[in-house]
Amino acid sequence: MVIMRPLAVLRHDLPASLVVFLVAVPLSLGIALASGAPVAAGLIAAVVGGIVAGALGGSALQVSGPAAGLTVIMAETISTFGWAVTCLITVAAGALQILLGLSRIARAALAISPAIVHGMLAGIGVTIVLGQLHVILGGKAQSSAIENIAELPGQIVAHHDSATMIGLLTIAILLVWPRLPKAVQKVPGPLAAIALATVASVAFGMTLPRVELPGDLLNVHLVPQLPDGGWGAVTVAVVSIALIASVESLLSAVAVDRMHTGPRANLDRELVGQGAANMVSGALGGLPVTGVIVRSSTNVAAGAKTRVSAILHGVWVLVFVVLLAGLIQNIPLAALAGLLVHVGVKLVNPGHMKTALRHGDLPVYVLTLAGVVVFDLLTGVLAGIGLALALMLRRTVWSGIHVERDGDRHRVVVEGVLTFLSVPRLSKVLGAIPAGVPVRLELVVDYLDHAAFESLTTWQQAHERAGGTVDVDEVGHPWFGEGKAGRPTRSRFAASRAVPRWLAPWSDWQAVEGVDIPAQQTRRGATEFHRRAAPLLRDTLSGLADGQRPRTLFITCGDSRIVPNLITTSGPGDLFTIRNIGNLVPPGQADPSMNASIEYAVGVLGVEEIVVCGHSGCGAMAALADGPPPGPLSVWLRHAEPSAHRLGAAMLDGAVPEREGDRLALHNVLQQLEHLREYPSVAAAEAAGKLQLTGMYFDVGAAQVHLFDGDARSFRPAGAAVVVPET
Repeated sequence: MVIMRPLAVLRHDLPASLVVFLVAVPLSLGIALASGAPVAAGLIAAVVGGIVAGALGGSALQVSGPAAGLTVIMAETISTFGWAVTCLITVAAGALQILLGLSRIARAALAISPAIVHGMLAGIGVTIVLGQLHVILGGKAQSSAIENIAELPGQIVAHHDSATMIGLLTIAILLVWPRLPKAVQKVPGPLAAIALATVASVAFGMTLPRVELPGDLLNVHLVPQLPDGGWGAVTVAVVSIALIASVESLLSAVAVDRMHTGPRANLDRELVGQGAANMVSGALGGLPVTGVIVRSSTNVAAGAKTRVSAILHGVWVLVFVVLLAGLIQNIPLAALAGLLVHVGVKLVNPGHMKTALRHGDLPVYVLTLAGVVVFDLLTGVLAGIGLALALMLRRTVWSGIHVERDGDRHRVVVEGVLTFLSVPRLSKVLGAIPAGVPVRLELVVDYLDHAAFESLTTWQQAHERAGGTVDVDEVGHPWFGEGKAGRPTRSRFAASRAVPRWLAPWSDWQAVEGVDIPAQQTRRGATEFHRRAAPLLRDTLSGLADGQRPRTLFITCGDSRIVPNLITTSGPGDLFTIRNIGNLVPPGQADPSMNASIEYAVGVLGVEEIVVCGHSGCGAMAALADGPPPGPLSVWLRHAEPSAHRLGAAMLDGAVPEREGDRLALHNVLQQLEHLREYPSVAAAEAAGKLQLTGMYFDVGAAQVHLFDGDARSFRPAGAAVVVPET
């Protein structure tokens, strides 16, 4: 149901519909000409596309009508079956579109690679240009793009008459129009080009082919006709037109959504609306209908707000055709050919080629384009889909294998998916390694199948029997290790989710090779950083080589379970960190080391925030609660005694922790914030609004960061807390 708001219609949709109407008329005529259909068929499709698809479709601002994307397949269909059977095919394609929409699979069309869609459009553009150049040069388009190319040299050197001048004039106007003043550009370029070329041809009395319309456009008959046979070919044509029209309409609807901030398109409903429009258009003798990006973008740019604009544009086309058919019959076919050449060239978008090249899909784009031009649209699209699937398969099963040498040591790195397809290359690389040398085999694989496992195992055993050594280092799921243990992982879905090494403890990823000596752990950890993390951090660290500008001073406990950069998602240069037992800030500036660190952070580095972070299960707070044993720890924890004498309950997300040590840890964070305010530099910076003090608590078991909320007087989970420092 279309809900019309009179004010919005008068203010926005009515003017926009007039602009779209002016663009639609010449394009509809030109597309009918390029398709080899009756010229009236393009106008019928424009009327039906505007009214039916506009009212029933799922995209409020999309404008539908005959599209250049279907010209090639329509020309082939008309040539093969004749016009009456082609109308039946259009009706059947519309019915298939309705079924697809009701099946709610419209979004599946978006799985087609953009490289295929853009290659298809480019192929259509090239085909249109090759055919319409003959019309501009005073000849007739041939039956195929290859024939058009073969005949073009002779056509170029042949005698050129007034048709050539009109066609070139049309193209010249279309090229110049965007460079004219904005006031002039309010008249759509296609309309201006066709109108000026028509006026010139009439004023100079040129005799050349012009548009022919039926004597009575309102005398509508049911045109569709059943074929005499060949139902298999008819079925292929129905499916081809339905799929291509659906993909073009859905992609256009998605593109239109990006142009405005109104309601998003319902793609299933859009497919139903397009199908209904095609059934009506075919029944009335019109071309197939699709969503058209040229008209739709014009509609959005003209200020349309609702679907009423698309509906009204169809009404204006109908009124124009009925009342002013005589004007249309004055339009030279060469002018429409010039318009189509301009449209065809624009379909070959260099930006799409560059995008396909960046994504590695240029071969798909080129093959689709070539297939459409040399054979036909369906063959080109199927060839593009086949190549896209082949490239996807190659990327899926690809494995990168390379060898690095360091003296006698060999480092073999295998990345990606390692399957039987990669075994020949893997065997060649491993077979080139000399016998008896130490080898480090690094497996960074997403999947390891049985054939690859057997190949690696056989080579390892043979290399070790020859006196060499093989250290296997798996990054991620231990595919090879599980296989050797008799527990092979059968699929990616069964593989455990591996924790990145920079997040996992040494004991998790170094235990595979039995490394338990601390010095060896440190050495392997440093080697791991050099190989994997350093290349990623080199650019960041090179910018920090001459100095640091951290924004936060982070004071926390020396507990090994607290990793400041991890729990704050920060990196090099972000945190100026001070760690000690119990995250203490001795009162009265009693500790020279802490005093110097705070003064340097605030006075020299100019940090904007100081965080004091306590944590659950803190050994220092447990010792403070139980009474620490005599010794250095007891002396240090005297600085925390004020925390033990704080009054009131310490709240963690509205509740009091059960363990006394955890309650004391919360009190301790707040007490250390008070000690910080005794530092003159801190007090002055906070008073000037240049420094914020933040209380933080890390629940180790829950992996949850809590921030102190001064209003609620409680530590709340990060993301929910409003951080207001206690005063």
